[in-house]
Amino acid sequence: MSKTKIFIAGHNGMVGSALVRYLKLRNVELITKEKKELDLLDQKKVLNFFKKNKIDEVYIAAAKVGGISANNNYPANFIYENLMIQTNIIHSSYVSGIKKLLFLGSSCIYPKKAKQPIKEEKLLTGKLEPTNEPYAIAKIAGIKMCESYNRQYGLDYRCIMPTNLYGPGDNYHDEDSHVIPGLINRFHKAKMNNSKKVVIWGSGKPKREFLYVDDLAKASIHLMNKDIRTFRKFSTPMSSHVNVGSNIEITINELAKNIKKIVGFKGKIEYDFTRPDGTPRKLLDSVRMEYFGFKPKVSLKKGLEKTYQDYKKNWLNLNKF
Repeated sequence: MSKTKIFIAGHNGMVGSALVRYLKLRNVELITKEKKELDLLDQKKVLNFFKKNKIDEVYIAAAKVGGISANNNYPANFIYENLMIQTNIIHSSYVSGIKKLLFLGSSCIYPKKAKQPIKEEKLLTGKLEPTNEPYAIAKIAGIKMCESYNRQYGLDYRCIMPTNLYGPGDNYHDEDSHVIPGLINRFHKAKMNNSKKVVIWGSGKPKREFLYVDDLAKASIHLMNKDIRTFRKFSTPMSSHVNVGSNIEITINELAKNIKKIVGFKGKIEYDFTRPDGTPRKLLDSVRMEYFGFKPKVSLKKGLEKTYQDYKKNWLNLNKF
């Protein structure tokens, strides 16, 4: 019996590399392509790639991602590149006869003032957070594209919506990173430079939920392998995406204190109130995922420790300062 051939788009990213780690443990054949080999923004090249390879399943982990600063500075890049990547892959998968696909989205798809914890049904019920609206709209389009192709062509294209992610392979850039890698980078540099303080963007009051990337990879594979009859018990043709989170909230202030301790920085924390806070609270309702038999296992403390080790081992070697 031949192995299932799985294409992972975005295999070098934080999520994609985690998917590779765990799918390698299964009896499958993984297909990956470097950007120089396959530009996912090029519709013709993507379609030719899918036509030439007899792929059984697709995981879409490829995306242009970044924190508040990156979303504010490059809104055109975020909406264009994400729309093109996912559209090219989803349509090419359909044309090539691929019936099973998983699209990875983001919790920013939900309205800024959605009732907490946020249920899947809250999609498109209010205004989005302005700082990442272009990215969110692209992700919403990806969900609706999967649902539309399922309805019209009888496919099995599923969508998973993770909360804020972190872990090995993250982007620790000074300006364009998400909050956890950004804080790790800032506290580490302050420690090495013997600085007396670290400045945190915003007030520190917003609450966030975080999920370690390995837990997302396991959740994605678990959801992808759930039989279609069970999957459809807890989804509808117009609401087929599934939330996945840790069910634990923490303020940015407390998060900063935790990272400060793990890094070993001895100075003080100050806040830059001129910087945006973003959404005041964003906790996902992950009951649907629990119905499918999955719960995350990595605690925030353990995840932060592992992420800091990754930062020191990998990021610093490639990005000397």
